[in-house]
Amino acid sequence: MAGWHIGIIGGSGLYDVEGIEDGRWVEVDTPWGKPSDAIYTGRIGHARVAFLPRHGRGHRIDPSDLNARANIDALKRLGVTDVLAVSSVGSLAEERAPGTFSVVDQFVDRTKGRPSSFFGTGMVAHVSMADPVCPRLSALAADAAGAAGATVHRGGTYLAMEGPQFSTRAESNLYRQWGCDVIGMTAMPEAKLAREAELPYALVGMATDYDCWREGEEAVDVAAVIRQLSANAVKARAMVLNLLRGLPAERSASPIDTCLDAALITAPSARDPALLAKLYAIAGRALD
Repeated sequence: MAGWHIGIIGGSGLYDVEGIEDGRWVEVDTPWGKPSDAIYTGRIGHARVAFLPRHGRGHRIDPSDLNARANIDALKRLGVTDVLAVSSVGSLAEERAPGTFSVVDQFVDRTKGRPSSFFGTGMVAHVSMADPVCPRLSALAADAAGAAGATVHRGGTYLAMEGPQFSTRAESNLYRQWGCDVIGMTAMPEAKLAREAELPYALVGMATDYDCWREGEEAVDVAAVIRQLSANAVKARAMVLNLLRGLPAERSASPIDTCLDAALITAPSARDPALLAKLYAIAGRALD
């Protein structure tokens, strides 16, 4: 067993984490380009922490332009063992009102054109995404959110849309028919890449609005989102602190830690050395 090193990817409304001891910003270079920003590292309780503002400080990066490969590689390179993603979402379900938190357990990926894998020609891998989040980390996050005073929905399906525009009414109603519960623009390919990096991943979606499906409700706009963001952010910061302070001193192993053992398919003799070099931080354990 070893200690926890939690990567926190903060989305809209969560641009910092208070209470980090010995904190400092660290620049990380990756073979996939630059991550969204420097990463704030330190310690809270038993856990080491690495906080990355997903859109960069000042929210300057569009969802479609996020370099998710660089973000995940940078966290892995720093020694992160588990990733908690925090995102603002629209609600597609009546009971998931603005201000509630959803700890999702499934995704529908409707993004397009975003690099979605570290692997490719010269080193092919197929990870399972049947169960895309870590149940252990998700349960810990849900407990921490509840202790922070949030109304928490455990489980649910996140529809990842391309953006940056919000949905049409037809799209919003279609996604509801599919059984989706919340909608956002950033969870994919982030969750897929975390799995390829053997990082247990959990996502907490903070509802800011009802998208545009609800009869008699104004369609979502940025002003409405911003009004809800500040209230959500207070609880999100408390949730993160509760989670980190409540972790046990030792981290037991997760099956996700070694998921590449059943995913690599390219024969060693056919592997591309240039791609292997790029994959070292992500998959070096399985490639050695």
